[in-house]
Amino acid sequence: MAHSGISLFFEGNNLPRLFQGMLVAGKIAVVSLVIGMALGILLGIIRTSDSKLVRFIFRVYMEIFRVIPLLVLLFVFYYILPEKMNADLDNQTVSVLVFVLWISAEMSDVVRSALISVSVHQIDTGKAIGLNRLQLYQYVLIPQGIPFAVPATLNLVTRVIKTTSLLLMIGVPEMIKVGQQIIENYTIKIPTASLWVYGFIFILYFVLCYLLTRLSKKLEKKWAYENGAEE
Repeated sequence: MAHSGISLFFEGNNLPRLFQGMLVAGKIAVVSLVIGMALGILLGIIRTSDSKLVRFIFRVYMEIFRVIPLLVLLFVFYYILPEKMNADLDNQTVSVLVFVLWISAEMSDVVRSALISVSVHQIDTGKAIGLNRLQLYQYVLIPQGIPFAVPATLNLVTRVIKTTSLLLMIGVPEMIKVGQQIIENYTIKIPTASLWVYGFIFILYFVLCYLLTRLSKKLEKKWAYENGAEE
């Protein structure tokens, strides 16, 4: 008897396994984003320092983790570094570590760009009323820079979600890895298994990333309008 493609989701625990894979990817993304964004905010503030040496050091750090493909970093941290350092790291720990380093580098640039986008007039006003450098960040630069940073931050979140698909290359049981395993088991019985499984995964990624992208564009338009009105 012929099987319809959609029936494979209801055989055994295929559908729960896919959702479990989504949860694994989501957990790695959320943990990495929380740590990476906190570190990135700190690095972004440091990168506005008056010290050329400090700016250069953190600029190099940012460029390394922005230029080198993430897949290469995953391979280096999972296959090479543990062997050289005689350490035992599981693939999910490595995933979080690499993602945190990458996210913090990207977030530092978002924060730096937001801070230097604050009007010089606002900064001069803060200095005129006697604010020191720390108070300038607390009361002027950070509050005024947030509107510039939020859309770019949402874009980064979207990129992180999409990039979790690379984790299958080091064996993390995220959605695509689980999907491949299901396809291998059902290809003979259901020739269109890959179409159904990858189609389902595509829809999950699309819905989540599309909503974040729309929110980012909406916020960009909102603040562009408000800034234009203020001018």
